[in-house]
Amino acid sequence: MVSTPARPQPQYATHDVTNQASPLAPYDASEDPALLEGLRREGAGWAEEEVRRLGLSAGSAQAQEWGEQANRHEPELRTHDRYGNRIDEVEFHPSWHHLMRVAVAEGLAGAPWADARPGAHVARTAGGLVWGHTEAGHGCPTSMTYAAVPALRAQPELAKVYEPLLTSREYEPGLRVPTEKRGLLAGMGMTEKQGGSDVRTNTTVATPTAEPGVYTLRGHKWFTSAPMCDVFLLLAQAPQGLSCFLVPRVLPDGTRNTFRIQRLKDKLGNRSNASSEPEFDGTVAWLVGPEGRGVKTIIEMVNCTRLDCVMSSATLMRKTLVEAGHHARHRSAFGARLIDQPLMRNVLADLALESEAATTLTLRLAGAADRAVRGDAGEQAFRRIATAVGKYWVTKRGPAFTAEALECLGGNGYVEDSGMPRHYREAPLLSIWEGSGNVNALDVLRALGREPATAEALFAELALAQGADARLDAAVARLKDRLAETDQTGARRLVELMALALQASLLVRHAPPAVADAFCASRLGGDWGHSFGTLSGAADLDAILERALPGGN
Repeated sequence: MVSTPARPQPQYATHDVTNQASPLAPYDASEDPALLEGLRREGAGWAEEEVRRLGLSAGSAQAQEWGEQANRHEPELRTHDRYGNRIDEVEFHPSWHHLMRVAVAEGLAGAPWADARPGAHVARTAGGLVWGHTEAGHGCPTSMTYAAVPALRAQPELAKVYEPLLTSREYEPGLRVPTEKRGLLAGMGMTEKQGGSDVRTNTTVATPTAEPGVYTLRGHKWFTSAPMCDVFLLLAQAPQGLSCFLVPRVLPDGTRNTFRIQRLKDKLGNRSNASSEPEFDGTVAWLVGPEGRGVKTIIEMVNCTRLDCVMSSATLMRKTLVEAGHHARHRSAFGARLIDQPLMRNVLADLALESEAATTLTLRLAGAADRAVRGDAGEQAFRRIATAVGKYWVTKRGPAFTAEALECLGGNGYVEDSGMPRHYREAPLLSIWEGSGNVNALDVLRALGREPATAEALFAELALAQGADARLDAAVARLKDRLAETDQTGARRLVELMALALQASLLVRHAPPAVADAFCASRLGGDWGHSFGTLSGAADLDAILERALPGGN
């Protein structure tokens, strides 16, 4: 019998993996000089150790996996239980709850309102800038909970009951009597399908009951995110006009309030976060603030959530820049690492300028918010106009930025496993929520026309950098000239110039010369193309990248 010779074992040579970047995680999401310097400068240096710890947690393999899983396993609506009872509950993957538990425990929801330390709101914003590296969707309920507190204070007797629970660091999911829980989350409902941002056309009706301050609602909302929250601030038409109301999902006697979720939105991005269309029919609600003053009551909530839109855009910029830099450092083409090739360095340096400007402005806005709530009238005026300016511009820059960062990874960035498509889909959301670009541009015009102190505060801020850069001085002069002649048609150009001048002034005062000079030359001086990666040869790319990319360039 002739034996068969043994076949050699296959070596799978065609499947050897070379020239691919290693996984980024674990990394330190707080390793960002612009972030840490801004934290100290805006009065929250005492929180640096906590922010650094949270940055390490955010960049861990586990937390990054939570973010991926929360988006892969999207929330599911359960309108009825097995017996046919209406329950209107939304089920989430465990990873969502892990993310939420950390966010609430770290004070990223309502906690700053219970913290008397100066800089508490800055510390929260810095925490959001690093913890946001995990996943963007769960930032919605934490943001609304943070923003609900100042609005609720318009009705002190309600604030006395709910504020200690909204400022708690305990995350306790599930619908139960609010006062029997250790911590609450809040949402809001403003827009309706017939009006969108034009909330004064709302048709939801609020009917007074025999009990003072208690109403019943009948109507609907078109875009109400995070319907699993415990309480909501809603706008509805009362006898004296549009008013603000507090609506709990569960009533004090333990019965479910009528909050029928018709469907969850099938959104472009932000997939981990449930956004719904609720219907009200005999829904019990408590008046917040005077009847007919609903917009004035809830506008403070909008100011807070607009700041968080700026923060989230800055976070996406930083996250995708870190991803692009990591890839460029580990990928080679045409005989050299991408990070060593001049054109890629130009792209990354240009992105780094945009990211630093966004982060620096975000923290300045957080500082203004912190000082405004403590009674600083000048900061109140600055916050009023600068938050709308920042919301318009930084969120507008987000989609172009994330697209360019994705392109740095080439085809690898276009694959879902890279995570970059998720960031890209998220970016446009932040320009739309809490007022689209036009709404914020018009809000700036409204502030200039009705509140002269806002313009004075903005120019006082810009004056702090006067004489430091001729291009900035020229931009401020142009801005002053345009104030007298701008109508709606030119609103976007006006707000864009405001934003660029404000960012440049902050960088001239606080960033290294290489960063400030390149930003002013490109964004204000015209020495720039029409896409990222078009900085002039005079820009100090090495210095910019050395500062921006963790671990050097």
